[in-house]
Amino acid sequence: QVQLVESGGGLVQPGGSLRLSCVASGFTLDPASMGWLRQAPGKEREGVACISSDSSTYYSDFVKGRFTISRDNAKNTVYLQMNKMKPEDTAVYYCATDLFDCTVVHTSGRYDYWGQGTQVTVSS
Repeated sequence: QVQLVESGGGLVQPGGSLRLSCVASGFTLDPASMGWLRQAPGKEREGVACISSDSSTYYSDFVKGRFTISRDNAKNTVYLQMNKMKPEDTAVYYCATDLFDCTVVHTSGRYDYWGQGTQVTVSS
């Protein structure tokens, strides 16, 4: 059974940093694309970043230069380092996975498996 469990969310001040983690179980991370998406209240879910099986990375424009996605296949874990955070980054952040490449799933958001999400709040 595929499971994705996110952690690391919380309250951070504008300009601050957080690192989210997503631990996967029930499958091997190596061939999979792993993504982070977010959903703010009253808004549609949107893709944040994606990392392919070959570790190619893809970012949405609104996080480029601030967020970094990475993966540790040995630990079956994917990370999202968030720096220079803004109030508009406030959302529930979800980890997701799919066997299709990021060039497909990052724009469509149609991942096969999702975690439960972790709340991130950026506020002073």
